[in-house]
Amino acid sequence: MVLFYYKSGNKIQQSSDLKMLNELGFEDIVWIDLNAPLGKEKRAIEVFLNTELQTRAQAEEIESSSRYSESDDVVYGNTNFLISQGDGYIEEPMSFIMCEGILVTVRHTDLRTLTEVGRKLLSSHKTYTTGFHLLVTILEIRIDLDADMIEGIDKEVTQLGKEVASGEVDKKTLYYLSQLQENIMTIRKNIVDKQRALSAILKSNLFPSDVIPKVNVMIKDVNSLINHTNFGFERLKYLQDTIIGLINIDQNKIIKIFTITSVVFMPPTLIASIYGMNFDVMPELNWKYGYLISIALMILSSGITLLIFKHKKLL
Repeated sequence: MVLFYYKSGNKIQQSSDLKMLNELGFEDIVWIDLNAPLGKEKRAIEVFLNTELQTRAQAEEIESSSRYSESDDVVYGNTNFLISQGDGYIEEPMSFIMCEGILVTVRHTDLRTLTEVGRKLLSSHKTYTTGFHLLVTILEIRIDLDADMIEGIDKEVTQLGKEVASGEVDKKTLYYLSQLQENIMTIRKNIVDKQRALSAILKSNLFPSDVIPKVNVMIKDVNSLINHTNFGFERLKYLQDTIIGLINIDQNKIIKIFTITSVVFMPPTLIASIYGMNFDVMPELNWKYGYLISIALMILSSGITLLIFKHKKLL
């Protein structure tokens, strides 16, 4: 699907009719958004702009040159958007091109950020006079959404901390903590990706000067978010150590019980083993009260062992 936004009088309109490209010029179009485009749609835009659009494979490359590059009059870039899926997030790549002041975005799924930017463009078009302003706005909204994700994880970490403080921990708690760690690392990687894009924009000579102050503020926001994710990860690491410590304490209690039980029954076992031997000459075999005496010795030896443990404060 192709959706392009163009100037019409004093307002911005949108259309998906590719035939209109023949009637419009570079100065009319502000933004061309391709969502899972068909081959013919992609080729039509490439012919109109006289440039090549990036494939999904190219958008997923992680090399610095693949994430952002520019020529004399064209900017190429790739960035990732996080989408909630189950208990975690998946990264959805989006490539963008700035050509003749027109922003071209290529994605393969619906993205909340671009939908919101489209609404803003239609309602207050004077704020977004060029594709450069739109691109900065897209990154700004995406950073705000990433901040909301971090706040959500922060609340989950706080709740997890309360559960750990109450001592109610098990394997599920450890698995949940591991999932939170994975989520916060994914968000951090996504934010660092935005940081690289914003830094590249600051170094560019193609972006208009009026977007630079906003980009500087966004970089400060991104840096604070990175610091917050680092702090969140440290909190999770602390909780992980605490949970493992509590699990070890519970395991040690169980081992202690088995150890004490084994030691308590060792003397009775020794006595029973001695009198369970089948030698021909054993004087005690003829004792009238030998059986009762052996039982009494077993009980007495166990009692003495328990008293020793209690005296040593091992019970």
